[in-house]
Amino acid sequence: MAVKIRLKRMGAKRTPFYRIVVADARAPRDGRIIEKIGTYNPLTNPVTLELEEELALKWLSNGAQPTDTVRDLLSSKGIMKKFHESKQAK
Repeated sequence: MAVKIRLKRMGAKRTPFYRIVVADARAPRDGRIIEKIGTYNPLTNPVTLELEEELALKWLSNGAQPTDTVRDLLSSKGIMKKFHESKQAK
């Protein structure tokens, strides 16, 4: 089963709000999820990004693939750097 870390769109029309979720790659964008690991609000100034770092690292180490946008968000919080360092330490 291919697992992705991706954005799930919430909020009303023209006011997007996203949850960062772990989901089966075959599930629809706003469909069934496995676990919620954070939120992202692009409308606030500065952008609001909340992530549970332990859960993100757990899912990355279990083989979940982040989408391009989520990879950028994880990099901005330094999670991708920690993941790569833990991979090199093994």
